[in-house]
Amino acid sequence: MLELRDVTVKYGSYAAVQNVSLEVAPGEVVVLLGANGAGKSTIFKTISGLNKCSLGDILFEGELLNIRSPDKIVQSGIVQCAEGRKLFPSMTVYENLRMGAYVHRRHKKGIKDSMEHVFELFPILKEKQHDMAGSLSGGQQQMLAIGRALMAKPKLMLLDEPSIGLAPLIVEQMFEVIQTINREGTTILLAEQNANAALKIANKGYVFENGSVVLEGTSDELFANEDIKKAYIGA
Repeated sequence: MLELRDVTVKYGSYAAVQNVSLEVAPGEVVVLLGANGAGKSTIFKTISGLNKCSLGDILFEGELLNIRSPDKIVQSGIVQCAEGRKLFPSMTVYENLRMGAYVHRRHKKGIKDSMEHVFELFPILKEKQHDMAGSLSGGQQQMLAIGRALMAKPKLMLLDEPSIGLAPLIVEQMFEVIQTINREGTTILLAEQNANAALKIANKGYVFENGSVVLEGTSDELFANEDIKKAYIGA
């Protein structure tokens, strides 16, 4: 479904990402593990078209992605839920969700159905649909960010650090919802520092260090790796 082939991304002369190759098959949950600054967010921005590849290619459903503009990438079925949520704080929950459906703005029935689906996944958002997004708790804002991404009906959702800054109970609920979204047919590419939570729901993972993939494997293989345990799971 998604394939990166020897992707390098540079900021000036600095290579933020070097020779990264990875694959995401339809229906999978794939996790990118690594510390802050390891290159995960750069990869996401490059898939989304916000950064350009210096070298290499990105393919989605067999078509070259890195020649498309960000809006065309969204239309093709890839939606990013950015780190930091990037909500519109002075707009209501409902208005934020409507913004997520912008690419489908002519399909009013589809937007209504998507809204109902988001409210089923996150009942608190239905309850607070007329509240300003900026008034929500951190966990509720993350739910809204994921809900807004879902409004675009993605085939592939990029989730960048969805657990950051959230209480453990909220993190658990968030990952349960991510699993539900995946079971309903959306493929997930997840960037996470919380390896323990992420690997429990992922099919496979890639470990990033200094802009490169240093290890890849199934979730079971990465869970069993002593270096991964020490670095990311604390075992």
